[in-house]
Amino acid sequence: MAEELALDLEELRQLHSSAKRPRILSLISSEIRSLEKLQASKEDGNAAAPPPTASKIPTPISTSVKASINPALNCVSVSSFSWDQDMDKVKIYVFLEGVEQEKIQSYFKPMSFDVKFHDVKGKNYRCAVPKLNKEIVPEKCKVVVKPTRVIITLFKASKGDWPDLYSKEDKLKPNLDKEQDPMAGIMDLMKNMYEEGDDEMKRTIAKAWTDARSVKAEDALKSYR
Repeated sequence: MAEELALDLEELRQLHSSAKRPRILSLISSEIRSLEKLQASKEDGNAAAPPPTASKIPTPISTSVKASINPALNCVSVSSFSWDQDMDKVKIYVFLEGVEQEKIQSYFKPMSFDVKFHDVKGKNYRCAVPKLNKEIVPEKCKVVVKPTRVIITLFKASKGDWPDLYSKEDKLKPNLDKEQDPMAGIMDLMKNMYEEGDDEMKRTIAKAWTDARSVKAEDALKSYR
């Protein structure tokens, strides 16, 4: 660019020296002044401009957060839970508050499952069935956290009704506390069915509760007669 300007100026000066008419001389002189200013500004700009530096590519920052898990804490086995089923799947309801989805470790196999809940109010919990009644599809099974409970969904390998959650050969069922109300598990199941059921299901369960209370009231009155 600088060489082109120098050549243009040289040629214009030659034309200016050979021109005779005043108008032509004025036009050439004006163009010479313009090119001289442009040449001077280019030279000043090149002198002041710092040497180019290689642009730095910012290092990407990882935004993924992994929840801290304390494996040193022993897992407390969940002593009781509720479950229900339809023809395609089994749902297990574990009543724990404060469970975080990212702190769950789940292992599903065709005939068993093992789900661990880490760092729940300072404790680790575990819900596992070493041998199920029938086969499941491990890759379809899932764990969903609710505010007051965790739902473990097992998808059946074949449609049908399970007579029990456990295999008949399984001797490792969780032992219930002897002092625990034996109806607690049934009541928990009824509550879940009521919360997740449709209007017809809710009416049926509400009627069952009302009838049960009526029977208890009649029994109580008979004891005073």
